[in-house]
Amino acid sequence: MTTQLYLIRHGEATSQVHDIIRDDGLTSIGVRQAERLRDRLLATHEIQADVLIASTFLRARQTAQIIAPALNLPIIFDDEVQELRDGEAYGLTYEERRERFGPPPDFLYHPFQKVAPGGENWPAFSLRVATALERITREHAGKTIVIVCHGGVIDTAFSYFFHYSSFAMPVSHFSTQNTSITQWRLDEKRGQIFWRLIRYNDNMHVWDMDADVDIPWSKLAPPTRRPYRNEQPDVPATEE
Repeated sequence: MTTQLYLIRHGEATSQVHDIIRDDGLTSIGVRQAERLRDRLLATHEIQADVLIASTFLRARQTAQIIAPALNLPIIFDDEVQELRDGEAYGLTYEERRERFGPPPDFLYHPFQKVAPGGENWPAFSLRVATALERITREHAGKTIVIVCHGGVIDTAFSYFFHYSSFAMPVSHFSTQNTSITQWRLDEKRGQIFWRLIRYNDNMHVWDMDADVDIPWSKLAPPTRRPYRNEQPDVPATEE
């Protein structure tokens, strides 16, 4: 069986809207976003998961708890898919952090600089995420895995799957949205095993949050795709 990996970012967090580096969970909008994702998954059945894993940070835990009924799975909590760890900057406002530790590091040019004492630099974070993904996909090989995690984890996964250097932040800048779905699949072609990106940043379940009419999820069919070349059925030639 094919190994499939779905990475889902948590809903909007309080730290995204308030000037503080702290994990206080989801905002009311973040809860609604997660509920929309749950309703979408219940209606479309597009993710037939075998395993549900979540970061132990509160915002990810809350998101996983909201969507878990749609997947009908218990949640496995995993510290190693946490967001970049802030160390002594945790609990500070951004201004307090700047006054105490200086401006935040630009990982593109200074990847080995830590965010704060006791925190992580880019190579440490990238290595942790890559090691976690390697472990999880090996432990659950041949299964469909869902990980509720963070934007930084999802962005860093590109370095792991595309074999970029873990010591330098990719020049490309991602904008992974809250409760979006990113899907990877382990494929084989000409004897080579590789991870294929199926979709990135799929968050259409929140597109109608401020609209007058909701998306009728129960009436929509799951997304489909054109088969890959090696999946095309064999059709016998027709004689003229």
